[in-house]
Amino acid sequence: MLTALLLIWPVAAALLLHFVRGSAARALAFGASLVELVLAIYAAFQFQTDYSLPHFELDYAWLASAGIHFHIGMDGLSLLLVLLTAFLVPLILLASFRHEYENPSVFYALVLFMQSGLIGVFVALDAFVFYFFWEVALIPIYFLAGVWGGERRVQVTLKFFIYTVVGSLLMLAGFVYLYYMTGATGAARSSDLSAFYNLNLSTEEQSWVFLLIFAAFAIKMPLFPLHSWQPDTYAEAPAPATMLLSGIMLKMGIYGTLRWLMPVVPLGVSRWVGLIMVLAVIGVIYGALIAIRQRDMKRLIAFSSLSHVGLMIAGMFSLTAVGLQGTVIQMLAHGVNVVGMFFIADIIERRTGTRQIPELGGLTRATPLLSVTFLVILLGTVALPLTNGFVGEFLLLMGVYQFNPWLGAVAGLTIVFGAVYLLRMFQRVMLGPDSSFSAVIRDLTGAELAVLVPLVVMVFWIGLFPGTFMHISEPAVNKLLVLINR
Repeated sequence: MLTALLLIWPVAAALLLHFVRGSAARALAFGASLVELVLAIYAAFQFQTDYSLPHFELDYAWLASAGIHFHIGMDGLSLLLVLLTAFLVPLILLASFRHEYENPSVFYALVLFMQSGLIGVFVALDAFVFYFFWEVALIPIYFLAGVWGGERRVQVTLKFFIYTVVGSLLMLAGFVYLYYMTGATGAARSSDLSAFYNLNLSTEEQSWVFLLIFAAFAIKMPLFPLHSWQPDTYAEAPAPATMLLSGIMLKMGIYGTLRWLMPVVPLGVSRWVGLIMVLAVIGVIYGALIAIRQRDMKRLIAFSSLSHVGLMIAGMFSLTAVGLQGTVIQMLAHGVNVVGMFFIADIIERRTGTRQIPELGGLTRATPLLSVTFLVILLGTVALPLTNGFVGEFLLLMGVYQFNPWLGAVAGLTIVFGAVYLLRMFQRVMLGPDSSFSAVIRDLTGAELAVLVPLVVMVFWIGLFPGTFMHISEPAVNKLLVLINR
């Protein structure tokens, strides 16, 4: 029932928000998100030692005659992503308090609905339950970006919506085919994850199913060249929506590939792995090179995210233990870092009225706290040793190198390019000649520190003590690897 409570609580709070107005709405949303975090931490402490098996399961006959159950539960992999979601949502809500949004009760209710959808994706053990929550998570972000976004929000959000809906329909087609194949031998049809794992499809069947389902995951991550929705959406969406998209929502695609694709159609993975590895490494270099040319802080961070996600995809499809483990740890590190980077960009824009890097400079003289937190999170993104980004990138590059040394060498350029565009952005924005904002900009407030300090703590916690998290994910990752290689 604990997993069900994690799903129900944000929805209950979101419904309650419709009866409150103004500052009370954001206070209620923030309080509800803190309760969700406490529930997630409690679940982590209640976990048994075997992280490879689902815990806190609920298996309710949803459409019993069709073999469809509302089946949810958490193993180590699910637990880490539930914790990441529960940790980031309160910080994202707190970060939004400096903005005055029209209809705040609706705005914050959508954030909580989205949190429920995200957690549902990470705990679903039935294909149609997974698909249901996949769509539930999409609807709130569409309205958050489309109603409260920038000047180009309508066309940008429509493009994002078309991309994701097309991908979702293809995934649904793949799931329906797998569902019908579970009854091919005369057994009762089932959409349960275990039933999909037990299928014995031909190489050709697995190849086509892989393409159908991976289309949705590749768009969500995104994988080059299916990324064109990302920079515009990140730039035009309001800051909380951008942080939700980049910090948590893109992890849905990576998680779905690990949980619902690789173990189900391993022969299909083998058929297409070479092409995907090449596209992922192209995304690493392409995202970094385009980031170097950016003048807008949010667009630079968006292309930086594309580059880092490309490396995660490459490490995942290396099909090695270190590559898969690196993917899981980097999901956590990337979620922390990208939320911090977008929040800092929002702070600077709110104080100066611009995100244009050439218009800024010399801000550090009046903002020592902002400078320090900005630099720490940036160095984590650059993958400096002893920070969170280093552990994941090291494991990912090891995995890619084991798959192909040449691809590993090219992917390794992300460290060099990342240092170039991120350190140059810091130098131009915070250091360098004084700008017109240098003398008037204010340093961090207490509420802003309340957001950034936990992120800084996580930068060092994951970097210094990665075993805390690898201990949780390793059994589940090893189980997935056995299923993939069977």
